[in-house]
Amino acid sequence: MHFCTHIPGLRWQPTDGDRGAIGSITAWISHAGLSNIALPLELELHDETWPLQHADAVVAINVLHYSPWSSTAALFRGAARILPDDGVVYCYGPYRRGNAHTAASNAAFDEWLRSIDPRFGVRDLEAVEAEACRHGLRLDELVEMPANNLSLVFRRRA
Repeated sequence: MHFCTHIPGLRWQPTDGDRGAIGSITAWISHAGLSNIALPLELELHDETWPLQHADAVVAINVLHYSPWSSTAALFRGAARILPDDGVVYCYGPYRRGNAHTAASNAAFDEWLRSIDPRFGVRDLEAVEAEACRHGLRLDELVEMPANNLSLVFRRRA
């Protein structure tokens, strides 16, 4: 809802792999009464086809660390299928850099994530970038964010 309100010139298509979340997203859309957002679609990153055929951008906030590593490849593979040349994948969250945590809080968060599911964890920025590259996406911009997070902007190469 935040993005829809602050970037009203774009049409937003929310997705989630959790059916329970779909209901919550639908309720928020109804409550907000915004016209630039579609009803949510169920999307499983690992599926060979997504419920979208085209998007100008894919926004993944707090996705990569709350999912198995295989979801990283699935995200970039799926995005490469639906994005036009120069399309964007935006990823937000904590990342390790040079095989090291950028803050003690990120190290503690990583331990907590792995205690929930050993497949989860704070990812190495370089590994994420390499995976994106394998799917025709290049890291175009890296922005330092509050609370030791990063915004990563990948672009699909022509």
